[in-house]
Amino acid sequence: MTECSFSTPLGVPEDARHHGEAAATNVEATTAAIAALADALSGASNFERILLRAAAGAGKSYALKRMVDQALAGLHCQRVGVVAFTNKQIIPLAEDLGTVLGRDSVCLRVSRDVSPNLPDSVRSAVTVADADADVPADTEVLISTAFMLGLRGYAFRQRLSSTSHGRLFDVLFVDEAWQLAQHLYRPLASMARVTVGVGDVGQLPPLEPGQNPWRGDPGYNPFRAWPTAYEPDRRTWSVELPAVWRPTAPQLPLWRAFYSDWASLDCVAAPGDRAMDLEPLDDHVGAIWKQVATGEPTLVEVDGLADPDAPDVDPPLLAEVEHWLEVLFSTGFELHEKEYDDVGLPIGDRVISSADPKGRTLVSILATRNQAVDDAQEMAERLTAAQSLPDGAIVVSTVDSWQGQTNALTIAIHPLSGASRLDDFNSAFGRLAVVCTRATHGLLLVSRSGLDDLMATAPARPGTPLGEPGTRQLPRQTHERILRTFARGTLVIERAG
Repeated sequence: MTECSFSTPLGVPEDARHHGEAAATNVEATTAAIAALADALSGASNFERILLRAAAGAGKSYALKRMVDQALAGLHCQRVGVVAFTNKQIIPLAEDLGTVLGRDSVCLRVSRDVSPNLPDSVRSAVTVADADADVPADTEVLISTAFMLGLRGYAFRQRLSSTSHGRLFDVLFVDEAWQLAQHLYRPLASMARVTVGVGDVGQLPPLEPGQNPWRGDPGYNPFRAWPTAYEPDRRTWSVELPAVWRPTAPQLPLWRAFYSDWASLDCVAAPGDRAMDLEPLDDHVGAIWKQVATGEPTLVEVDGLADPDAPDVDPPLLAEVEHWLEVLFSTGFELHEKEYDDVGLPIGDRVISSADPKGRTLVSILATRNQAVDDAQEMAERLTAAQSLPDGAIVVSTVDSWQGQTNALTIAIHPLSGASRLDDFNSAFGRLAVVCTRATHGLLLVSRSGLDDLMATAPARPGTPLGEPGTRQLPRQTHERILRTFARGTLVIERAG
């Protein structure tokens, strides 16, 4: 087995801002959005939509909560609605809003199936309604899934009086807005004077293009994320949150590669704020973890493996990863990190040990297909038992289900590992973006060798991901831009015989 050496990726940009200087840009953007919302509610402007475009880990939920609080404090807002696509998105948001605004002001409308499973902390923070009659008539904040609001909108209008704008809500806030399809948003649009969409523009789309019956339709497409239909509209006001809290400073070039059209993007963590302290490790396994510990995005391509079951179900590649993790946990490691206050200033230091992670998710193992996740889950269970780790220290998930989650180290099979067609990148791009933006300390992608060959030899196809005219070169160019931000190494497996 050969040694594994790594190329040098792009360094931390010289123009990067960190700590309070970076965090202040998000505060300024949110303040501008609050002012735009106030103008729309007072009639000083004709804006109907306010969009806060965020990168993963930008603190968008914090911005949304601030906007809800400020809207209700104004003279032209009596009631707001808050929706998202799934219950797991609205439940923690409801708890946070109830903590800020008070239990009597916030109502969480859920189904009778969901209600019994709500944590006690949520019930203490908000009024929970599993029937329309339980919604308080004087509630200031009504929270539900978009589907629930669309289904029960008429009942809510009967239960709640109209606001001064003659609507059910003065403002409708949509969390994770770019995950909500246009056909789910349209029935909600008339319920409020202004809609505020907050979300990650780089996350997975509501529906994969290959499943989209409107693919290629240049006009109305109900399965696209709803803000994309309104971003060019003159009645839409839009701003970017230009700072992220999650990544290490050496990951910033990777995040900029995913949000390449933004005017600026910075991270709160400065160089040296996060570190991974390893015991001495030898051979290629030590070289891999030493590279991951730098905080730089790391890609290991493995050559010489036995054939996979399928490109995205690869037991031989997963067996290599299991060996690397076994060595890492057997030896032990520590994670060091700065703690920050609400404005991004360092206020202390924290150390997390692999032997006692204190409830922290140390490693997430991500895959794109359920069968691959099942194989990885078996691996995680073996490692957890062998190393006596607490539940949750190693988690396994599909990429789709891990949106919005955070972990210290991300390990994922590259979505294009084993791919043979350039257009495979289109369905993989959103998943690649999610994979690359979860980790606070280290990112390790693994792949079979051949990514460069795929980019060099796979022919372009007519059309682009949603069927617009033209030759599709974007996957090649975009992926090459992303790969330049990784420290890349190749590991050759010498098979007996």
